[in-house]
Amino acid sequence: MNPTLSLSKSKIKPQEEGIYRALVRNLRRHRGFGILFVCCTLEQERRIIKQVEEDLPQKKIAVLPLEKEIYNLYELIEAQVQQQPINICFITGIEKSFVNYIKPGIGGQGDYYKTDTVPPLLGHLNFQRERFRDNFDCCLVFFVPWFGLKYFVRRSPDFYDWRSGVFLFPIDRELSEQASSRILGDADYSKYLQLTTEERYYKILELKDLITESKLTDLKKAELWREIGKLYDANQEYDRALACFDKAVEIKPDYHEAWNNRGFALLNLGRFEEAI
Repeated sequence: MNPTLSLSKSKIKPQEEGIYRALVRNLRRHRGFGILFVCCTLEQERRIIKQVEEDLPQKKIAVLPLEKEIYNLYELIEAQVQQQPINICFITGIEKSFVNYIKPGIGGQGDYYKTDTVPPLLGHLNFQRERFRDNFDCCLVFFVPWFGLKYFVRRSPDFYDWRSGVFLFPIDRELSEQASSRILGDADYSKYLQLTTEERYYKILELKDLITESKLTDLKKAELWREIGKLYDANQEYDRALACFDKAVEIKPDYHEAWNNRGFALLNLGRFEEAI
């Protein structure tokens, strides 16, 4: 295959080309075991995987989507390689195994980890990394959101230190709008009530990442802060909900829906005069 990628027909965006080319060069040259991290949005993840499959047809590629919390990644990869030999294994959704251990502002530092516990999966990766290296002749490529990468760095340093590359894909205005539209289009308070507390925290971190790591209009930022507030409200964390509604109206002072939510948060906190 010609090592020069023909990106003119690619779905990879111009601002992503440099990072994408570096990723493909790494994957093309890679032999044997390795660990890579790709930090990007869900929209980018789908496009990147599809494009790599097209650009590296000589590589045997498998995709391992993780839809729920797992405790043993080794067994899942072992089952995958037993089906057929592979050169590259794309792993998506691993951050779902962190959900039960993410407690924003509770029992830990910041929004990403607790200092007193390590998710069983990350403990498993830390202690079994030599077994991965010795038994898997393929490159493991973890697709993670920003908060997932930070969690790896802080709570799985032994495994993370074996990485041979970290690829941070930029998020432009168009991608930010697509991601926020996807989230806001599915926003429904009744659905939030049906989620577990941990699932709400996961969505909160996803939304915070989108606000802080992307380029959004002020209106979209205000709308996302309101959704974060609603998720906290569904958790009955009314003080945190109020802080988010405050951010929303600070950005957009005439945002009457957020003012309404703010009033109910004050009511739930027993601050009746302020609520009125």
